Amino acid sequence: MTIDELKQKGLIILECISGSRAYGLATENSDTDIKGVFLLPKNEFYGLDYTPQVSNSTNDIVYYEFNRYMELLALNNPNILELLNTPKAAVLYKHPFLDAINSELILSKLCKNTFGKFALSQIKKARGLKKKIINPMAKERKSVLSFCYVNYNGSSIALNKFLKISQFKQENCGLINIAHMKNMYGLYHAENMAYKGIIKNKQASTIRLSSIPKGAKQVALLYFNKDGYSKYCKDYKEYWQWVENRNEQRYENTQTHGKNYDAKNMMHTFRLLQMAIEIAQEKKVNVRRPNRDFLLKVKAGKYQYQELLSKAQSIQQEMEQAFATSDLANTPDKDKINELTYKIRERFYSQVI
Repeated sequence: MTIDELKQKGLIILECISGSRAYGLATENSDTDIKGVFLLPKNEFYGLDYTPQVSNSTNDIVYYEFNRYMELLALNNPNILELLNTPKAAVLYKHPFLDAINSELILSKLCKNTFGKFALSQIKKARGLKKKIINPMAKERKSVLSFCYVNYNGSSIALNKFLKISQFKQENCGLINIAHMKNMYGLYHAENMAYKGIIKNKQASTIRLSSIPKGAKQVALLYFNKDGYSKYCKDYKEYWQWVENRNEQRYENTQTHGKNYDAKNMMHTFRLLQMAIEIAQEKKVNVRRPNRDFLLKVKAGKYQYQELLSKAQSIQQEMEQAFATSDLANTPDKDKINELTYKIRERFYSQVI
């Protein structure tokens, strides 16, 4: 199922502008995101070809099948609650049958976790970008040799330095296990022996062991920091995947404001926390944000990271207190949501499809 097929078959029952344009936070460089809901024909819904979601390749246009939409509403998913409460000016199309769904039936104290955890995930993303910007990784990947050390003159030195001092080639070295000493190896060297070397090649992911003849002289003990190498490989992969997939405009914005964190993620942190407080106190989802100026200043990197982190922690405490005193239900009434889901779908099937 594709977006074009949804439109050609007339399956879309809700279509809204979402994201920054719905929040009232759009700037001249903002994209136009679309979210919506579609209803599968009866045979596809009850058959084996159920499609819960359809999106484009960049995920800035997403449609949820009606049952998936209702399921996520029952979980108080922030994105779906925003879709339900999209401002009228941002609603492109809404079938009248959907008017039966209202926030009073849906909202609950689950929002403390769904909005709160989502907000904290934005801080984590901002912090992750900060770490990547401050600590860029060289494109040339380090080899296992860079994580090996040997004993030398009563201390330890990097293996590469030891090889240089000793004028050894790693290919002429051999290693053997040392019992009861994890990641420790006996290091041997001989130019006229068929040792396998410390590693097979530069792309190797571990060391190699050799058969060492009896009487051969051990030149050093070698320690392979295996955990350190594994972490480096993980960080290297994540960093260069991030470089490949990063939003260049957002990255350039981060470089421009010079604060070394993803300001857009931090903006969403405050948006989500403040929306959660409003849900607890007012029992409604205010998608369009009243504090546009502050949020856009955050997005523009006008504040220091620690200042924002401190402010976010304070607002989080305010959110916790708001839900502690709120008379919202602990969870939505799932039975009523199930009943409403069934009635709306049957109404569509009997009158529309």
